[in-house]
This record gives sequence, structure tokens and C-alpha cells, in this order.
Amino acid sequence: MKNRENQAFGQLRMKLFLRTAATLLLSVAAVYGLYTLVLRGNFAQWSVSLLQTLWDLDYGEALALYERTVRQHVDGLIWLSMFLAFLGLMAIYLRWFTGYFTKLSRGMDAILEGSAGEIQLPPELLALAGKMNAVKGMLQQQKHEMQLAEQRKNDLVMYLAHDLKTPLASSISYLNLLLDQKEIPQALREKYLSIALGKAERLEELINEFLDCAKFNLSHVTLQYSQVDLTRLLEQLVYEFQPFFAEKDLGCQLTLPETATLRCDGEKMQRVFDNLLRNAVLYSDDGSEIGITLQQQEDSVTIRFQNHGPTIPQEKLERIFEQFYRLDTGRSTSGTGLGLAIARQIVTLHRGSLTAESGEALTTFTVTLPLL
Repeated sequence: MKNRENQAFGQLRMKLFLRTAATLLLSVAAVYGLYTLVLRGNFAQWSVSLLQTLWDLDYGEALALYERTVRQHVDGLIWLSMFLAFLGLMAIYLRWFTGYFTKLSRGMDAILEGSAGEIQLPPELLALAGKMNAVKGMLQQQKHEMQLAEQRKNDLVMYLAHDLKTPLASSISYLNLLLDQKEIPQALREKYLSIALGKAERLEELINEFLDCAKFNLSHVTLQYSQVDLTRLLEQLVYEFQPFFAEKDLGCQLTLPETATLRCDGEKMQRVFDNLLRNAVLYSDDGSEIGITLQQQEDSVTIRFQNHGPTIPQEKLERIFEQFYRLDTGRSTSGTGLGLAIARQIVTLHRGSLTAESGEALTTFTVTLPLL
């Protein structure tokens, strides 16, 4: 990097050297020319002739006037002429030199204004042009990320307004019914109370998910590492999901080694698998089979969740890990759009990766975790 910068500025140094040398040579030439013209040339004769013509003097009068005004001050006039010549050449040189600062200033303006296109500088400033374009690109990227963050904040407000208001409004409605209707049958009263309780529990679940999402975003999560048998963890999870499988007549095929021990935060890793399996159940075709496989490598463990259902378009595969993003834009599902985002954050905290691929009605989520 340093050698490249030295090479890039070498052209600038050479150009400055040549321009400076040329200015000095021209100054010396101008001084020598003036000296030769005044002391060795016909300057005196030209001056006397000019005085004769301008003032209509004879030769003797013009010569005497020349000696009084010029000849007696010739040294001072020579130095003044040399000084003026040097100033003129230096003005030209400095105007060229400061042109670099003008071009650099225009480049800085382009960075501050965020104008389109690359910053163009002379070839001898190519290294600076590259750095300025890099800064410009970085600032544009930061601006884009700030806009995305602002959009996510707006989405948060919108989703909070919808997802929290719906169960809350429903609970209030049923409680108002119980309050207004004094002579309500006991069976109907219990039904209304059960619905109101379910909506309140749903509200609590939503609030917990929003709080978890905020907590992971702040990166203040401390992992509680322990030795966890992933085989037992997945088997237990599948057992707990049996009622959900039954609702859609789903099967679940486990392909696991007899034991697979990993040092991780067992509680948070269980949440990752819970979110992935819940997502697989939600988007599986009725009567299809979900596949869960675990493979051990020398330095990592890979867990895959596969389900048969609608193919996810390629442009949406990465977005499904964004907060609040839902494939079902019509909101027919009850999720918040936070599950996969939280799952990826947990896996990332474990220095692993969570990816998705989908094709030919088969969707696969792959979790890769390093062996610590």
C-alpha cells in the first residue's frame, strides 16, 4: 500500500520539480536578458531616440535627460525590472500550483453534496482521487443504511400499532361484553373469559418478542455456554410439536447421530430450532413431511430443516431474515416476522451462520455452528 502511494505521488513530485525548475530557469533568463539589454545592447540609443521623438528634443538634450533619469539609476531600474519579471513568473507558477487545491476542493464538494459519478482529478493526483471516491462511497453506504434504519423504525411503529392493538382490542371487547351483560350464562361467560385470556397471552407473547428483538439488536446478550446434546434437544423439540403436526397431518423425519455434543447456549439454541421448526410447520403443505438432519464435521456442526411448500422467490430469500418481514403480506399468519431475524442473531452470536434456499417446492434452512 505504501509503495503504491509513493509510486502514485512520484508523478506529482516530478511535475512539481520540472515546473519549479522551469520557473527558475525563466527567471534567470529574464534577468540575463534585461542585464544584456541595458548594459550591453542598444538600450541607451533606443531611449535617447524615444525621448527625441516624444519631447521634440535635439540629441544633446535627449542624451542629458537620459543620463539624469535613467543612467544615474540604472542599477535600481535593473533590480526593479528583475523583481517584476520574477513576480510575473511566480504568479503564473502559483496559479498553476493552486489549481490542484481548486480541484481538490471541488472533489470535497462532490463528497459533501453526494453528487453522482466518480471524482475526477489529474493523473498525478490519482491516489487522492481513489481515496476520495472510497470515502464518497462509504458515506453513501452509511446514508443508505441510515435510511434503512429509519424505515425499520417506521416499520416497528406500524407493526406495533397493528400487532399489539389487535389482541388488545379483542380482549377489551370480550371483557366489555362480560361487564355489560349481567345475566350471561355461565358457559358463555367462561367462553368469553377463555378468549380474552388467550388474547392477553398472545399480547404478552408479542411484547416478549419485541423486547427480545430489541435486546439482540443492542448486542447486550451474554451467552451462557454449556455442553448441549443437540440430538436430545431436537428429539425433545419434535415431541413437543406433535400437536402442531397433527393439525396439518404432517410427518417429521429425523436423521440424527446417536449423540452430538456442542458447546453453546442451550436455551437460546433451542429457540433457534423452535423458530425454524415453527416456520417449517407454518409453510408446509398439508400431509407433507418435514425433514431434520444433523451432520458433524471436524470443526463444525450442520443442522438442516426442510419442508415441502411454496417456493420462496430468490429475491425474498435474504429478506426473510429482516425484522418484521413476512412472506404472507396479507397477514393471514399470526407471526410477527421476528422469529427468523432473532434466530439469525442468535446463530451469529455463536459465530455461526443461518442461510436459506428454496426451489421446486422444497425449502431448506441450514444452521452451521463451529465447534468451540
